[in-house]
Amino acid sequence: MKIDFKGQTVLVTGATRGIGKQIADDLEALGASLILTGSKKAQIAGLMKKAKGSGKVSRQWLAVDFLNKESTRRFLEKIGSLKRVDVCINCAGINRINSVEETLPEDWRDIAAVNLEAPYLITRAVSRIMKKNGYGRIVNIASIFGVISKAGRSLYSMSKFGLRGLTVSSAIDLAPYNILVNAVSPGFVMTELTRRILKQDEMKTLARQVPVGRFAQPGEISKAVLYLASDQNTYITGQNLVIDGGFVNV
Repeated sequence: MKIDFKGQTVLVTGATRGIGKQIADDLEALGASLILTGSKKAQIAGLMKKAKGSGKVSRQWLAVDFLNKESTRRFLEKIGSLKRVDVCINCAGINRINSVEETLPEDWRDIAAVNLEAPYLITRAVSRIMKKNGYGRIVNIASIFGVISKAGRSLYSMSKFGLRGLTVSSAIDLAPYNILVNAVSPGFVMTELTRRILKQDEMKTLARQVPVGRFAQPGEISKAVLYLASDQNTYITGQNLVIDGGFVNV
């Protein structure tokens, strides 16, 4: 079985770090032409310059802030004008941790805008292109906290449970057009953000709760995404693949 993205245009949101960056790097290695997003204009400008300097013509960077309606509108207009989008990976996401009685409505609005409304609007836009071309693969990066939850995660879990709902419902709508839609729900992943927000002893405690005994590496999440996003996947749609070392089972 060979996974190959040569000749395909792939959109990956939230591609500047962590799982999104790993997915983008792996897609590029498999021949994809990439459209990548990040929210910080200065960072995106630097990445565009770096890509051009290194000769990576396969990468196009777009700055979009999904918390800003005008920025989102311009981005969707740009995407809607494309002739091809073969694959879409909705990976951009944010979190705000607080007990439910202490949550703020504005925090929910922000989380919903990035984690749920943006994937909905992007799915809406790219599916129109995919239908014309008779082919598409969409993978939404959800979370184990869209399957279970934890103290302080009410807003985040609401958004990720909703993202699973978008996955299932859009999969049904788009299946007749050879467009397959799935979700991947990572557990604890060893990313830069994880290292920044968790202390070593906290990571060790969490790792002991995972049956496999460790956090995932970003590449372990990416491999599953690549399969679901590839033309090797011909019959899986509307599913949520939990990649958590067995954590939700204990």
